Amino acid sequence: MKIRKAVLFDERTPTNVYIYENKKEEYIVVAIPDLEWSFLIRYEEETEALKERLISSLTKAVPKEHVEMLVNKLLYWVHEM
Repeated sequence: MKIRKAVLFDERTPTNVYIYENKKEEYIVVAIPDLEWSFLIRYEEETEALKERLISSLTKAVPKEHVEMLVNKLLYWVHEM
């Protein structure tokens, strides 16, 4: 499991983002406890489809002006695993 820091609302208070990879079953789980949000990503999922699903899911938890930036960070972190 990896823990990353993301600035969501206040630049002085970063939020923990937890990324768990299950190589045997070929999936990744991303969780942001401060938002009470988590997301399952399968290895075979296409990047564009994944981006759209992330945007759709995060729009419910994060103000719209922060969604795009957070999605790009999450995609970068997931692809570096």
